[in-house]
Order: sequence, then structure tokens, then C-alpha cells
Amino acid sequence: MTRLGWLTDQQLIDAIAIGQVTPGPVFTTATFIGYVLGGVLGALLATLGIFLPSFIFVALSNPFIPRLRHSPWASGLLDGVNVASLGLMAAVTWQLGGASLIDPYTVVLTLAAAFLLFRYKVNAIWLVIGGAAAGLLSAFWR
Repeated sequence: MTRLGWLTDQQLIDAIAIGQVTPGPVFTTATFIGYVLGGVLGALLATLGIFLPSFIFVALSNPFIPRLRHSPWASGLLDGVNVASLGLMAAVTWQLGGASLIDPYTVVLTLAAAFLLFRYKVNAIWLVIGGAAAGLLSAFWR
């Protein structure tokens, strides 16, 4: 994104972090990015732009949903969209991981959070709160 002049990796990470610690992460992240790029007007337009297309799409496609569910072609298409979405999420995760894991402290923190999540099924909100606390503590140590 940096090469297009939109956001730096750090701004994107900040937007995601802000979205994760507030209600409505998609709304908050879109609004934050809109504000960073275009001030108050950018925030308003980004917020409108994140929700309006989906509302219109749902309203227009609702009458066709029953037929799509029974169509083998549409079913295969939707399976392909799901796979493509997973690939896109993996690529973004890889990119953000490279920008976020910048020192041994962040690597250890990430591994500890992954261990707590997968081994003990700790609720993600506690991991976000713990990560925020660890970040604040590390800011005082550096």
C-alpha cells in the first residue's frame, strides 16, 4: 500500500489495533483510515463506503438467493470465492506479520498469545488486552 501512497504498514497496523479494542472493528478501522487519509470528510466517506455497498448488494440479491443455493454452478463459484478469500487473508497476515514482528519481544509475545489461544482457548479479547498491556510495559522499558 505504501507504494501507492495510501497507508504505511504502521498506519495499517494502528488502524487494525484501534479496530480490535473498540466495538465495531470494521466501522472503526474504516473510519480511522478515512481520517488518516482525508480528515473528517475522509472519515465520513470511508464509513459510508464500507457499509453502503453491502446494504445495496444484499437488497438487490435477496430475491435470487434461493435459486443460487440450489445451483451447482453458483455453489462452485462460491466455493472458489471462499478459497480465494482464504488465500488473500493468508497473504495479508504474512505481510502484517513481517511488519509487526520486528524484534525478539514481539516474536515471543506473538508465540505466547498463539499458545494461549490454541492450547487454552483464551478469549481473544483477553489476548488483545494482554497485548496492549505488554505494549505499554515495553514502551516504558525502552
